[in-house]
Amino acid sequence: MLIVKDIKKSYGEVKALKGISFNVKKGEIFGLLGPNGAGKTTAISILTTLIEPDSGSAFYEEKNIFSNTKWWRKKIGVVPQEIAFYEELTAKDNLMLWAALYGMGETEAKERADYLLNLMELGSKEKAKVSEFSGGMKRRLNIALGIIHEPEVLFLDEPTVGIDVQARVNIRELLKKFVNENMAIIYTTHQLDEAEELCDRIAIMDEGEIKAQGTLKELISNLGEKLEVEFSGVFDSDKIEKIIGEKPELKLLNLSEEKIVVEVDAEEIIPGTVELFMKNEIIINTMDIKRPNLETLFLKLTGKELREQ
Repeated sequence: MLIVKDIKKSYGEVKALKGISFNVKKGEIFGLLGPNGAGKTTAISILTTLIEPDSGSAFYEEKNIFSNTKWWRKKIGVVPQEIAFYEELTAKDNLMLWAALYGMGETEAKERADYLLNLMELGSKEKAKVSEFSGGMKRRLNIALGIIHEPEVLFLDEPTVGIDVQARVNIRELLKKFVNENMAIIYTTHQLDEAEELCDRIAIMDEGEIKAQGTLKELISNLGEKLEVEFSGVFDSDKIEKIIGEKPELKLLNLSEEKIVVEVDAEEIIPGTVELFMKNEIIINTMDIKRPNLETLFLKLTGKELREQ
């Protein structure tokens, strides 16, 4: 397990990190989300030993990573936001080069390179120069380079930035294939749907602090977010107000002759609410459940929409 404790970093009077703490287990994808300037890049740079913290500590396998940087660097893989390979080489040559830099033997490197080319669906382009690749293919190769040496902890910094929707979907599916119980992943992204789909736990950062962390379900519960249910049909205002007024677990948000919007404490309440309406001869044509999601939580915590940053 990677354990991060109260890491702080300032640049002059600017406090980039005000004391962040979290842990990441093997077999887990931990999402680190925040708008520009939140401190994500500083945190990743510190944990990959590119810069030193002002204070705080980080431990892996009970060893302080800042006191054992050479050992730690062999344990980690880094997939930077910027493309990091040689465009005039083939994908396989790039992989073989990176493997050599990690001290892998030629036979082992070739087997690993072939495996990753197939995993990343680049096998058919083995002999093509990387300069001929599409944006999505380059992103897949960038990820392959980060895991050529089978790291135990992988840092993925915006791995799908700058590519189209279909390419992002493809990469998300590929990421699921190589996540395993022996690897811990720290994942940053501006795509909230990616975080919802891929991350086991999430930390939301803003202004150098972690505002909240946990599973999506835990975050929703801790922040008191509730479900909204919209019913369409034919409604009698007086009857609806009387029925809902007698149910403390329901809160009427909107009411018209054709639409009702109700806030409920839990999804389990919805079937009983529908049954209650039917018993009182209230006609319902459609029902739409609006669940709180990562976007609503992010907006509540930071006052910003991540995709606009």
